[in-house]
Formats: sequence, structure tokens, C-alpha cells
Amino acid sequence: MRRTSKLARVAVGVASIALAATACGGTSSDSGSDSDGSGDTKGLAIAYDIGGKGDQSFNDAAYAGLQKAQKEFKYKTADIEPTEGETDADKEQRLASLAKQGYNPVIGVGFAYGPAMEAVAKKYPDTTFGIVDSVVEGDNVTSLVFAEEQASYLAGVAAAKATKTNTVGFIGGVDIPLIHKFEAGYKQGVQDTSGGKVKVLSQYLTQTAEEGGFSSPDKGKAAAEGQIEKNADVLYQAAGLSGQGVIEAAAKAKVWAIGVDSDQYDQAALASYKGYILTSALKDVGGAVYALAKSVEDDKPLTGTQTFDLKVNGVGLSESNPEFAKIAGLSEAVAKAKEGIIDGSIKVKTE
Repeated sequence: MRRTSKLARVAVGVASIALAATACGGTSSDSGSDSDGSGDTKGLAIAYDIGGKGDQSFNDAAYAGLQKAQKEFKYKTADIEPTEGETDADKEQRLASLAKQGYNPVIGVGFAYGPAMEAVAKKYPDTTFGIVDSVVEGDNVTSLVFAEEQASYLAGVAAAKATKTNTVGFIGGVDIPLIHKFEAGYKQGVQDTSGGKVKVLSQYLTQTAEEGGFSSPDKGKAAAEGQIEKNADVLYQAAGLSGQGVIEAAAKAKVWAIGVDSDQYDQAALASYKGYILTSALKDVGGAVYALAKSVEDDKPLTGTQTFDLKVNGVGLSESNPEFAKIAGLSEAVAKAKEGIIDGSIKVKTE
């Protein structure tokens, strides 16, 4: 029977994690081979999701966790970029290469690594594997999952309080169950807060990740412009790199954008738009990545499904923008909603 637990955040703050992430792309990897007596210790390796490093969101948060582990444990790390149009076999080869080189743990960032990880983990039983945003069975696999719907509910509360047109928007990168959680929580938060008076426009950029839903800022920008034309004045995006286009369009139109995963108000690459980033629905991917690395370093590797929710501060809502506190009733409504979710009086939908 696999163990399932709620894992408290270990030393990495949700709000600060994105600040450690870099805004540059590229691949950083140790080129050595298996342990060969050189004295080099190899630790955490991560394989990025679509969009790669520099997305100011999901992947950059994972990289921040890697940076923290590297600094604390003084070992070699690797972070590998995805390739356009890659197959499960490509992902499998990437994970296997990292395990063969001696990295431990090896983490696949994103649900797309599921099939590859299931296959590779069986071939390297002495390596601890981790996967973000998916559940993969295996004695040496840790599934790092989040209650995205809870953070999204809080984002919906904020949107309902901030809108002046009574129309807000949601833009999802790809039409898949994971992103449906963001939409469901957001819509419920908007409706519960406004009593049904605020309309939510919803749109998905693509049906599959291969079509660029998570990696095309131009698609995000076009979708946002369409919703703004329909009077939406608060736009919440769960679209990875594509979300940058949503934020750009919102800033140009002088309406609110709501960021995702990292605190996008504090991202250097988005600095010119920060005045219009009301808040961000936070997801402590970096904390999860670091926690798994620490468990391996402590020789007590985590296994099973580790769930990060509001109760353990694994998700949340940022308040970095000073304008957040100036909107009447917003802070109080978010605090009340958070309390209700934690005590169970508010049940947040996932679909």
C-alpha cells in the first residue's frame, strides 16, 4: 500500500521562491559519467516541462528549488530543457541518462513525464524519482501534487472584488484535467464572492500541449485581447509561458492580470507590466522539489503521493502588489475564504 501524506513546506517560501529563479533559458548540466571515484557528488537533477527555464512561472519555480538544494548540499546538479515536438521516448531517454550519470533524485517537471517516468523508474530502482503534477506508481517514485483549485478559488475571490465591469476572464493553456482544476476553483471563488453577479469568460488556447498552449505568448496575448474586448477587466491565466502574453495584453489595456505558480509581480522579466499584476495564485513547486532533494540527502527518501495544499502553505495567493491592499474588502475576503477552505467549510471544486 503506497503512503499518502500531506507534506509541510520545508524551508522554501512560496512567495520568495520565484525571486531565486533566473529569467534566462538554456541548459545547465554536469557532463560527467557514473560515479567513477572522482569524488564528485551528484544530487538533484530536473527535466523541464514545455516552456523551459525562463517561463517566469512553473519551470522557474522548480529551478529555484534546485538552486536552493545546490547551495545547501554543495553538490552537482543538472537541469535539462525539453525539445520541440519530443516524444515519450525522448523524455524516457533524458530521465534515464540523468539516472545513469548518478544524479539522485531525478525529477520530471510536469505531468507529461508520467509514462516515461513509470518506465525509467523500474530500470533504476536505486534512484529516487519525482514527478510534479502527476501521480506515478512505483516504490522509488514520489508524486508531488498540488491543490491548484484552492489557490485559484482565492484568485477568484480577488477578481470578484477587483472587477468594475462585473466581467472577468480565465485563460487556460491546454484543455486538460489539470488546468480544469484552475478554472473550476477560480469560477467558484468568483461566483461565491459575487453571489453570481460577475460573469466569467473562459478560454483554452489549445487542445494539446504540442500545439503550443503552454509555450506561445502570442496565443495568450490574442486570447486576452479578445476577452478584454468583451469587457473583462480581470484576467487569470494558467498557461505557462503563454501567460506572459496575457499579462502584456492586460497591462496595455490597463486592466488587471492575475499571475500563476510563481509571484509574477516580482519577476524581473515582467517588471514593465507589474503595476497591472494584481496578485498571483501561488504553487510551491520549488518547495516540493527542494523537499524531495532534502529527503534523499537525509537518506530518508519520500515516497508515494505528497500533497501540497493551503493547510501546509503549499499553495496560496500573493499580496506583493501594494494595490492589492487598497481594494475595498479584498484582503478580508481572501483571508476569510482561506480560513473556510482550511477548516473544510468551503469545499472547492476540481472540475
